[in-house]
Amino acid sequence: MTRITTAYLFQKTAIDIASKQFDISEIQNQIGTGKRLNKPSDGPAETARVIDLNQAIGRIDQFQRNSIFANQRLGLEDATLSSVNNSLLRVRDLALQANSGSQTGETRAIIRAEVEQRLQELLDYANARDGNGNYLFSGSKNRTQPFTQTATGVAYNGDQNQLSLKISGNRTIVASDSGYDIFVNIKNGNGDFVTSSNAANTGDGVITVGSVIDNSVFQANDFSITFTSPTTFDVVNNTTATTILAGQNYVSGQAINFNGSEVAISGDPQAGDEFQVNASRRQDVFATLQSFINALGTDPSDPADQAQLTQALDRTISDVDNALQNVLNTRTFIGTRQNSIDTANIENEGAKIELQTTRSQIEDLDYAQAITQLQLQQTTLQAIQGAFAQVRGQSLFNFL
Repeated sequence: MTRITTAYLFQKTAIDIASKQFDISEIQNQIGTGKRLNKPSDGPAETARVIDLNQAIGRIDQFQRNSIFANQRLGLEDATLSSVNNSLLRVRDLALQANSGSQTGETRAIIRAEVEQRLQELLDYANARDGNGNYLFSGSKNRTQPFTQTATGVAYNGDQNQLSLKISGNRTIVASDSGYDIFVNIKNGNGDFVTSSNAANTGDGVITVGSVIDNSVFQANDFSITFTSPTTFDVVNNTTATTILAGQNYVSGQAINFNGSEVAISGDPQAGDEFQVNASRRQDVFATLQSFINALGTDPSDPADQAQLTQALDRTISDVDNALQNVLNTRTFIGTRQNSIDTANIENEGAKIELQTTRSQIEDLDYAQAITQLQLQQTTLQAIQGAFAQVRGQSLFNFL
């Protein structure tokens, strides 16, 4: 027969009561937090899984913050480029207006004053900042003013880098465009070649902008069309120093084809007059407007001077068109990136909901089950306390 001492009985009962009180406290804490897992010991493997899920959700939250920043920056860039587009359209209208034969020195001076203002306006847009004071178009050097005026034109002080941000696990978005790509890296002429007339020409001939008609034979070389008489001309490849056409008959407005390209000269050129057909080169939009301003500052006194002005204005229109196309291409790319951000946001939201659902299934409390368990533990504690009270009050004298 096993004998149970009073001390052991008291000790065992105290342990049972403390254990039940601890269990009750744990359940009450779970009910208070709504979580089944409040510390690692509540389920080490499950806790580790929840930590992984929290980290995954945190990464998605960072992707979403990146998306918001990128979308806002791209939206500000697009709004700025919309203003640039409107300004260039106005300059183009002014070039067409200035190219009218009815213009006088006084009206050209008025147009010139507005173009000068448009040049400063474009410079302001190119130096636009975001809400944090960072320049939009300076590449990665966002605290450096991208464009400054110098004695020779406008200098670009930024770089050609772009800001890239991760907006999902496998997707990175470009959130900026460098001012070099938008305002500087623009081909002049028609984008393939640029036409011009020699300033020393004595006739009133004007050459068209021209176009490439056969890309398979076109080469980016420099050519000159030299009139040997008012009715004949030679075409020389200046890059290779060879004459490719000699003694050609001139007809005003008739197409001249060579090197896979086509141009036309109209008017009455004189012997010795020369026209250039050079490969297109980079020309920033500010230089285009400055050339326009310079052309408007001339006052033609004879047909040859008028031809030079007409030639300069024709070139201004084509160069502005190239700048407009460059802005349009950038804005199209911005729209594509914003669409990509929207798609990524939808995907991220779906992934986040799935992760949150999985986490909830692991760590969230089943309230009905918890309350039932709490009531059971409280009933058990009461039973232990009641039984101990009865045993404690008994002695051997109760059985004599």
